[in-house]
Amino acid sequence: MRHGKHRYLLGRTKEHREALIANLAAALFRYGKIETTLAKAKALRPFAEKIITMAKKAHQTDDIIQKLHYRRLAIARVKSEPAVAALFNDRAAEFVKRSGGYSRIYKLVKRLGDAADMAIIELIAGDDVGYSKSKKRKRTKVRQKTFAGSGSESKKTSEQISEDVPASVADPKDDAVAGPSDDGAEIATQEN
Repeated sequence: MRHGKHRYLLGRTKEHREALIANLAAALFRYGKIETTLAKAKALRPFAEKIITMAKKAHQTDDIIQKLHYRRLAIARVKSEPAVAALFNDRAAEFVKRSGGYSRIYKLVKRLGDAADMAIIELIAGDDVGYSKSKKRKRTKVRQKTFAGSGSESKKTSEQISEDVPASVADPKDDAVAGPSDDGAEIATQEN
């Protein structure tokens, strides 16, 4: 069954999609930054980051056979030896200290011809720390008065509560309406 297999199809067959992603990855590794549609950039990102992880593992190991193995795996997926050589020889050392997130996508304005969402995908420099997270303000807890507390808290009687409440709220029988009128005078209290 095909459940959950519909991610990044890009309106192409499997072979065409693999070739497209491989060409985009080769251009990304060669130039460090490419402009493409947003859908293609989102499809390219996980593919490119897996290849960069292979280059990073090859750079960290001392075994020549393992290095060659990772390089051959990358060539089999990217299908461009100069692009893989540029990644493994020049750029792999930059990503050793990073634990992921080797690329960044910037959204651009829509393309004029067909209004497709455009984006720039670029490789992040190894020493780039990214955006600093803004500090969120801590919410202060508001203490609520408890009328029926237990233990050391004192229990208030109805008389004490009525003393704490303002007079205008405490006596609901007064239907006094006070406020400015058109001439600035206060309206007198009315009793029913």
